[in-house]
Amino acid sequence: MGWSVIRAWTATVYLFMFLPVAVVVLLSFNSNQFGSFPVTGFSFRWFIELWENEAILRAFKTSMILGALTALISTFLGVLASLALVRYKVPGRDFISTLLIAPVLVPEVVLAVALLLFLNFLSLHKSFFLLLLGHVIFTLPFVVLVVQARLVSIRRDYEEAAMSLGANPIQAFLTITLPLLAPAIFAGMLFAFTISFDDITGTLFWKPGGIETVPTQIFSMLRNSISPEINALGSVMIILTVGLPLIGLGIARRIAAKQA
Repeated sequence: MGWSVIRAWTATVYLFMFLPVAVVVLLSFNSNQFGSFPVTGFSFRWFIELWENEAILRAFKTSMILGALTALISTFLGVLASLALVRYKVPGRDFISTLLIAPVLVPEVVLAVALLLFLNFLSLHKSFFLLLLGHVIFTLPFVVLVVQARLVSIRRDYEEAAMSLGANPIQAFLTITLPLLAPAIFAGMLFAFTISFDDITGTLFWKPGGIETVPTQIFSMLRNSISPEINALGSVMIILTVGLPLIGLGIARRIAAKQA
């Protein structure tokens, strides 16, 4: 009886969480201009209008560029930081590790306001570079956590064996450690991209005037009216932010299976 109640409660919670998402996707294919039930017909009309909306296309392009750059920089720095903290005796290693993970522990709105005040203190104007910097600061801890968890399980003996056979440290890393780390690196990169692509709280504080990302564009459109294009745009974001991690998980598992 107890487990039945727990399963029913769990199903209710998941239904409460994901039902609004399902409604958004369903209404994005509604032929009626007004989002209401019952759905009057099935149509791709709003996706076509979404494709013809220049403001949304600019925001989508900005989000893709911002997310890609954030993923590349965060992954590069995260891998280097993880190697230093796991493989070497760095002075103050525990403090540095805590400092890297701190942005996850601090509420995002507090982090956004703090960085904005710091930029004002330095008399720096908002720019795309500073927006990118803020996204890197926020996504870097996720990459570090994922890569560190994988790196701890990779024995140093593999690299030492390679070096005993004539490989230098760089060759040992590229031929032994890097392929073993590849699933975690790929997963961390996808985490960074999806988090950056979805972020709105920090972006509202850090973005300069005239630059909109997809979340901020949706937010500005909601100020005027609830357009069916918003439902279509929301469906596209759901597909990207859910589909990419699932694809990445499948690729990472396939890579890990081949290595095993």
